[in-house]
Amino acid sequence: MSFLNELKNIFSLSTLDTRLDPTYSQNNKKQQSIKNTSTKSKWSTLEFKLYYVVFLIVVPLMFKAAMDASNETNPNYPRFQHLLSQGWLFGRKVDNSDQQYRFFRDNFPLLILLVILHVLLRKILTPLLGIKKRTYFDFGFGIIFLVGAHGVNVLKIVTLIGINYIIGKYVKNRKAAIWFTWIYGVSTLFFNEWYGHFRYGVPFLDGGFKGIIARWDVFYNFTLLRMISFNLDYIEREHQLSRIADNEKNGTLLNLNDRERLNAPLPLTDYNVINYLAYLLYTPLFIAGPILTFNDYVYQSNYQQSSSVKDYKRIFIYFLRFIFCLLTMEFVLHFMYVVAVSKTKAWDGDTPFQISMLGLFNLNIIWLKLLIPWRLFRFWSLLDGIDPPENMIRCMDDNFSALAFWRAWHRSFNRWVIKYIYVPMGGGGNYRILNSLLVFSFVAIWHDIELKLLMWGWLIVLFLIPELTASIYFKKFNREWWFRYLCGLGAVVNIWMMMTANLVGFCLGKEGTLQLIKEIFKTFSGIRFFVVSSSCLFIASQVMFELRESERRSGIDVRC
Repeated sequence: MSFLNELKNIFSLSTLDTRLDPTYSQNNKKQQSIKNTSTKSKWSTLEFKLYYVVFLIVVPLMFKAAMDASNETNPNYPRFQHLLSQGWLFGRKVDNSDQQYRFFRDNFPLLILLVILHVLLRKILTPLLGIKKRTYFDFGFGIIFLVGAHGVNVLKIVTLIGINYIIGKYVKNRKAAIWFTWIYGVSTLFFNEWYGHFRYGVPFLDGGFKGIIARWDVFYNFTLLRMISFNLDYIEREHQLSRIADNEKNGTLLNLNDRERLNAPLPLTDYNVINYLAYLLYTPLFIAGPILTFNDYVYQSNYQQSSSVKDYKRIFIYFLRFIFCLLTMEFVLHFMYVVAVSKTKAWDGDTPFQISMLGLFNLNIIWLKLLIPWRLFRFWSLLDGIDPPENMIRCMDDNFSALAFWRAWHRSFNRWVIKYIYVPMGGGGNYRILNSLLVFSFVAIWHDIELKLLMWGWLIVLFLIPELTASIYFKKFNREWWFRYLCGLGAVVNIWMMMTANLVGFCLGKEGTLQLIKEIFKTFSGIRFFVVSSSCLFIASQVMFELRESERRSGIDVRC
């Protein structure tokens, strides 16, 4: 029993991020309040025992359908065979056709060497050179890393971040500085898309070293989030100091929690060019995040580190979870070639069940290909003494609410969007839908300037409306016995809508998704599949509800 409890603890949400761990919280009343809202456990009831049987039957069938639709036995195999590479598991080929994950996978040994080098140099050079502030080391190492990564393209990056710094520091009108920051930031996304690969017109530069990563613009999007964070944090801090008396200007910089660090009362002198560049170029988080705000980064670097970076057992468990996810991804890529199938649209003759599993496992691969780099970079940052938010706190398949899904997917970006866009625009007030539309439009453009991603963003907002409306209307019935089952029906609708939006935006595209819908509703077997799969989703939602209740019983906030 103790082994099972230890295993449960290892895979609990609280081991991912101390922000989710009630034992790290100082607000005991809040934790007790969360526990008081929980209900009695249903895990041992007859209802849930029936659910276990369904899981034991359906989940293996899901894996089998995806494998049948993407393996050598499928008639469409010759159409996507050329995208497969020689693997290392059981003599099988591997689907390494996703460009983003291929870059990470092929450069994984180099990244591990960089992690070791960076952490060791910090330990050695800090006392040897008498470096008093961590940001000084981050500034120096970041410059060297940037040149090695992007070569002569550093000139383009320095120009872009330099203009942003000038806007934030020297446009004195608060509203004008905020507007200029946003207009300039979004404009650079379009500029890089259309003109980012311009030539200098100087042979030495045009033919010079382009760095290990020639596509500098791919990682600029994350740099832009940090650029905007610096400007808005500085503008807000300057505005705060202009409104309060001199004897109130020095707030405490001790024992701030993760929320308080977002608005840490830093001296204005901390908003300098060295800290700005150290923050933008902080190597563990430079490539893909997680996103840490400027205030939080400087506070943890130069004032007080989070207690979680000294909890070595927790960090080791986090590393083990990373390895587990990495091996899971390798297994999937060796046994399900669903990415290659989606790239070649090789699903002719497949059943609706098989096509839907192609889409579902594609979404799972997207989740894993993002989770794995983010966890590596966060692990690197934790080893280095900086604690950024965990980006993925739930399995992609453990979501029934569109709102909660986006709180748990790319969580640091979600927190960034809420702080810098959603709340300043009015948050969940009278213009909640309009604010959400603005947020997801920015998120879509930030990901890539493509019409299908804008469609994805707008679909997400459209699909939020039923959930918001139903939540407001039916909230008063939450004590009724049937409320949980009604929520289950709503969850089924939500899951179908979320899958549809993400299949259009990231997997099958408009054409593949429409074909899947036609295959489902034009035949009796398709309709039967829809009814059976919806019933399974209903059962899955009931299990998810109980998982949230288990978290409540542990005192964990379950808003996501």
